[in-house]
Amino acid sequence: MSTHASEHQHDAGHDDHGGASHATLRGYLTGFLLSVILTAIPFWLVMGKVFTQPGTTAAVILAFAAVQIVVHMVYFLHMDTKSEGGWNLLALVFTGVLVLIALSGSLWVMYHLNHNMMPMHELHQQP
Repeated sequence: MSTHASEHQHDAGHDDHGGASHATLRGYLTGFLLSVILTAIPFWLVMGKVFTQPGTTAAVILAFAAVQIVVHMVYFLHMDTKSEGGWNLLALVFTGVLVLIALSGSLWVMYHLNHNMMPMHELHQQP
């Protein structure tokens, strides 16, 4: 009778994977096509010199990169709010905050080192 009860639970929609979504060929193809598009557009932006300012091009490429990271996480790593009871998403947010703190702190330190380590003769030549 216990085997019948476990079969009934499995048939009732309880999965053994912690709520993770199952991969399908359609999902993988959608992720692949989105990845190709999100790679081709920045390539075209750079090769076609669409923007006159390099900073604008860099910002647009970074935006496409961020979207592509999300596409990879959703379609290939199958991360969503339901997988592993939400712990995957919480770990991702925590990692993102740590990376943001490390990158912004590093840039802040490098900028101030460059500014504070300027030779004195260059400081006196500025108007």
